[in-house]
Amino acid sequence: MLRKWNFELQLDEKSDKAIYLQIADAIIKDIHSGRLKPGDALPGSRNLAQLLKVNRNTVVEALNVLLVEGWLISKERQGTFVADALPDFKAAKKSNLVTTVIKDTANRHYLIQFDDGHPDTKIAPVTELARAYRQIFNQKARWQMMGYGNELGDLEFRKAIVQMLNHQRGMQVDKQSICITRGSQMAMYLTAQSLFTKGDYVLIENPGYKPAWKAFENAGATLLPVSLDKDGLVIDEVIAYLKSGKKIKAIYVTPHRQYPTTVTLSLKRRLELIKLSNKYGFTIIEDDYDNEFHFGYRPVFPLSSFIELTNYVYIGTMSKVVAPALRIGYLVSNDGGLIEKAGNLRKIIDVQGDSIMEQAVLQLVKDGTIKRHIKKATNHYKVKRDFMTTLLNKHIRTKATYVIPEGGLAFWIMPNKQIDWLQVSEKLKNKGIKIITPDTYSFNETINGIRLGYGSLSEKDLEDGIIVLAKML
Repeated sequence: MLRKWNFELQLDEKSDKAIYLQIADAIIKDIHSGRLKPGDALPGSRNLAQLLKVNRNTVVEALNVLLVEGWLISKERQGTFVADALPDFKAAKKSNLVTTVIKDTANRHYLIQFDDGHPDTKIAPVTELARAYRQIFNQKARWQMMGYGNELGDLEFRKAIVQMLNHQRGMQVDKQSICITRGSQMAMYLTAQSLFTKGDYVLIENPGYKPAWKAFENAGATLLPVSLDKDGLVIDEVIAYLKSGKKIKAIYVTPHRQYPTTVTLSLKRRLELIKLSNKYGFTIIEDDYDNEFHFGYRPVFPLSSFIELTNYVYIGTMSKVVAPALRIGYLVSNDGGLIEKAGNLRKIIDVQGDSIMEQAVLQLVKDGTIKRHIKKATNHYKVKRDFMTTLLNKHIRTKATYVIPEGGLAFWIMPNKQIDWLQVSEKLKNKGIKIITPDTYSFNETINGIRLGYGSLSEKDLEDGIIVLAKML
């Protein structure tokens, strides 16, 4: 006989957090407080839905989240119970800060995960995308889309991306200059394989984006690191490499908001880099990974928008606009030969893109859904950015330096003293917090800064995480 279940929860329908997640987090809170103990039975989904006055499907979704995360277990024909393997949180809790939950030594459950700038999937236009996807299959001519398409991507979708790049980012490209890919990493791989051969050198930002570096090395190129300062890439170091006699084939840059430091490449240095590219004949590979979310007057136009630039590859993504699981990226170049090579290589490894999904996203572009979502998301992230700024000013200002970013979804934090980040990372893990350590984006030396993404975390998680991190700086 189950005891009467007193579940104290005030659901907030205006909250950014979905109702099912509010329910799940409330149950986790009761487990932490000790009110719910390992082995305790939960009421059935129907009874719990009546108790909370919500749809039963909402409760089922909340319970599924807790089952997947390991807080609950399901016993056939018996019901749902608090997992037996959980520690005694009430006894272990020494403060109001985050407590560790460890399933086993190989599989750790993190309560808070600071990523490097992921979007908030809870606000993604998933319903609209699903509706657009279904509508495509209901079209009379749907059978025409079931065959093979173009290796460069759906023509109408390419035209839409071209229009966006020309009108919003100041570029001058056409549908023959673009190849749609499964995310920006595929675009990076296709670029590397089409551009580099063994013996080529590619200049990279240090610190920088290692997945791109791996794509270049896989194609046979050798990496040469270039330092950064408050104005971005140090051009004097670029010049030194160019005069060294090495065969510099390309430079890889993230000039809009450098990854990971978020610094914007100054106009003076942009013009110097373009001049050097034209003089020495190397290609500028520009990764514009988070152009959409900008809180100032407007985003800085890409290097690739300068008509003076002779050799460029421009890489972008739709993943942050809609959701990371949506693997749609693109590469653009004024080198027709490179686009042709990329298309031919695409045929070998993937034949073509997901033309149905491209059509669905195209529909969201045409009906204004994407535009409305970007506006809504930008406001959402600006509020989070401002909240993060308040937290840093309160807890970290005297311990580190940071610049408030005008866009993007992450901060770059530089502690005032040298930090052993691997040691700090282990201490944070023991409190249920995960960070990305600086070795993830450093070339060959110790980097003291850390990139903290804020877009995917709730305000409570941000506050709890920053308080714990501040104590370790």
